[in-house]
Amino acid sequence: MFRRFLPALKRRSEELQRPADIFDLMEAFWKDPFGVDLFKESHFPAINMSENENEIKIEAELPGMDPKDIELTLQNNNLIIKGEKKFKEEKSKDNFHRIECSYGSFYRSIPLPAEVEEKDISARFKNGILEIKLPKKEGAKGRTIPIEG
Repeated sequence: MFRRFLPALKRRSEELQRPADIFDLMEAFWKDPFGVDLFKESHFPAINMSENENEIKIEAELPGMDPKDIELTLQNNNLIIKGEKKFKEEKSKDNFHRIECSYGSFYRSIPLPAEVEEKDISARFKNGILEIKLPKKEGAKGRTIPIEG
């Protein structure tokens, strides 16, 4: 009774309903195939980003990746991580019951909170974690301004 008056409840009840026919099912599949919205921003790889007065540090989870399949670029104060996780050919001959591991190319652009010294950036890959250290430019470090009074 109240669902038609409260849009949030109405939307929630519509989400829980089964498709009326095959056309509704196909429409839902096209909008959200395999439970992945193709139009949302990518959040792979998962990252941790921290900062201190001298540098920005980014750790990206890239399990099962080879460092030669990862490319790092700095462009317009954004760090770009892109690459491809390849499906091993010998595995494709097996009869899989379930595939939950993700494969394919990825691209993630991470806006940086400060300008960095491009020539001093370092990256290290170990145990599926890509660690990137981006030293801040001298002017981006900031300084404390004393107050007279």
